[in-house]
Amino acid sequence: MMKSGLTFIAALAFSATVFANGNQTATPEKWNGSINKVQLGKYLKLSSQQSEEVADICDFFEAEMKIANRAKEGNNEKIRKAVYGNLKLMKNTLNEKQYSDYLKLMGMTLRNKGIDIEKK
Repeated sequence: MMKSGLTFIAALAFSATVFANGNQTATPEKWNGSINKVQLGKYLKLSSQQSEEVADICDFFEAEMKIANRAKEGNNEKIRKAVYGNLKLMKNTLNEKQYSDYLKLMGMTLRNKGIDIEKK
C-alpha cells in the first residue's frame, strides 16, 4: 500500500513538472540587446570614428534593453523607447546607405526575437 502511494505521488510530481516545463518553453526568451559590433562594422563598412561611436551606441542599447527586460511593468514601452533611441543615435552617426542597411538588419533581428515595437 505504501509503495503504491509513493508511486502515485512520484507520478503526480513528474506530471506536474512536465506540465510546468511545457508552459515555460511557450514564452520567447528576452533579447538583451547584445550586438556583435565587429560583424556590424564589417557589414556597414564603418570608418574608424564611426566604429567607436557605434560601439558606444551598442553598449548603451544593451544596457537599456537589460533595464527594460527587468522592468515588471511597462517593459514593452521601455523596449520601444530603447529601440527608437538606438535608431535615432545611429541615424546621427551613419550615412544614408549605412542607416538604411542598419534599419533592415534591426527590423529582421526584432522580428526574429519576437519583439513588436508598434504601438497598440
